[in-house]
Amino acid sequence: MRCPVCSSLDDRVIDSRTSDDGGTIRRRRECSGCGRRFTTYERIDEVPVVIVKRSGQREPFDRVKIVVGLRAAAKSRPLSDDQLEAIAADVEDQLRLSGAGDVPTERVGLMVLDHLRDLDHVAYMRFASVYKGFDDAADFEREITLLTKATAPKRH
Repeated sequence: MRCPVCSSLDDRVIDSRTSDDGGTIRRRRECSGCGRRFTTYERIDEVPVVIVKRSGQREPFDRVKIVVGLRAAAKSRPLSDDQLEAIAADVEDQLRLSGAGDVPTERVGLMVLDHLRDLDHVAYMRFASVYKGFDDAADFEREITLLTKATAPKRH
């Protein structure tokens, strides 16, 4: 850290504290060159998650878009807004924790479908029909077969 008074690079930390929100560390420093004290703040600089669409267009991740899609899929279904928000938040957390800067829309869609598979099959089918671009009844039949195979217990 460069001293703001004498520009010396030699200093020592006297005190460190986290801020109220926990996202910032306040450090009180003393310059070894001139003896002056100064304060620095350290913040985590998150790598932004960028969504790469099928067209190649890139845009910043927007959790609201996932929630809007989930609300449409869950219309008239017994899923609360809190559950839908939790799915979107979990998807966002998984993407951020993976450290992936560029994420294809396919990955996001599959993550959402994984959550819906466990919660509500009708909402799953609605979301899948839009996300996967179903064209006819055969697409629905194929997806229902995959859904029931994934959830039905094995019989011996």
